[in-house]
Amino acid sequence: MIDYHLHLWSHEDSSVDYRLDQVAAYCEEAARHGVNELALTEHLYRFVEMRATVGDFWTRWGHEPTAPLMAEYFDFHARNSLEAYVSFAQRAKSEGLPVKVGLEVDYYRDQMDDVAGLLRQYPFDVLIGSVHWLNTWQFDDIDNALHMAEWRTRDVDQSWADYTLALEELAAARVVDVLAHPDVIKVASFVASDPEPLWDRMAAAAAAADVSVECSSAGWFKPVGEQYPAEGFLDRLVARGVTFTTASDAHGRERVGSRAEDLADLLEARGVQQLASYEGRQRVMVPLRATS
Repeated sequence: MIDYHLHLWSHEDSSVDYRLDQVAAYCEEAARHGVNELALTEHLYRFVEMRATVGDFWTRWGHEPTAPLMAEYFDFHARNSLEAYVSFAQRAKSEGLPVKVGLEVDYYRDQMDDVAGLLRQYPFDVLIGSVHWLNTWQFDDIDNALHMAEWRTRDVDQSWADYTLALEELAAARVVDVLAHPDVIKVASFVASDPEPLWDRMAAAAAAADVSVECSSAGWFKPVGEQYPAEGFLDRLVARGVTFTTASDAHGRERVGSRAEDLADLLEARGVQQLASYEGRQRVMVPLRATS
């Protein structure tokens, strides 16, 4: 098994003290769950280089009630050096820890070419892509009352449609190798009245871009109480021949590799026998389950 979605920082801490012992502890915890390969994939929004590249993008969408929240969020988080992060991840790998040098690339509408130019400067093994906001609305920030209030004033079907379009555009930009938690729009348990056509569109986008898709346990720990992607969505991805990574989306040691066997069971039941590993942005298929 592999776990291709791990962060070094918690959401509550805007800075980091890079420590090899932390990564080693992640690897030890992963091994307990039969996971033998990890990708460090901190969010791009954590870094000053990103802020310099995309600017205050939230000012581009006119007045939205969530715009001040987005400004505060980036003022808090975008304080760290991408250069230092990549150098640390490379060091962890060179020390023999079973890690990949990765990054979670957030979707920036109409700015993905600029993002690609920034990322080409660094020796990543894998880039995973995610959509966490629509214009200035962070729809998956379930701990923020103002963002959650938007769910009760917006049309749920339109929100799902907007998310689907954003994910299609992210895939089509061909900046990332993997789509992370592809139906995260369901996180707060607000589900489209008919998600199946949207699943079809998202699966088609992944197949057309030839990206892998993350099968993640993170959703089991959210209000939706379901893995990403939903089983009906997963079936559509398998039918289109999409490859998969597995992930726990962990922000701390206690969740690294969580429910890895359950993810393997979901995939194996659909005939999936291999996972997508990455080295230098090149995909290499590896066995679904670790062998002794």
